[in-house]
Amino acid sequence: MSNEQILTQQFELGDEIGPLVIRATDVDVTNFCNLWGNEPPNRFTSIEVAKEAGLAEPIVPGIMSMALVAKLFNLCGGSQIIDDLDVVFRAAVPHNSDLHVTATVTDTRDEDGKNVLECDILMTGPEGQRYVIGTAVVSNKARS
Repeated sequence: MSNEQILTQQFELGDEIGPLVIRATDVDVTNFCNLWGNEPPNRFTSIEVAKEAGLAEPIVPGIMSMALVAKLFNLCGGSQIIDDLDVVFRAAVPHNSDLHVTATVTDTRDEDGKNVLECDILMTGPEGQRYVIGTAVVSNKARS
């Protein structure tokens, strides 16, 4: 399908999107923190600062974890808009580990000229550790 692909025709209830396997390296987290305006050292980039904050090691910032989850919808092709992303952090997301991101389609509909998908999302570690769970509402324009 082209950029105008219709999400509601591409996916059905229960379909899985992904997995997307992605890794947040130390360098990625440092670059993200610099762009975000939370310059290192901080609990996301420094083991010393992380330990002072009660963490065993530096963690991936929550906002960066959400951005990594959002990348999953690039697998749909076309131009998706994430209308809503609601997440719960079940555990700290570690650096330098394969992160598996998937979504399960829970609703499809046409709404106000848009094709809409609702999904349950999940980010896990290489051994199935649940880091992030939540829901997403994704849409694109319907064909004329």
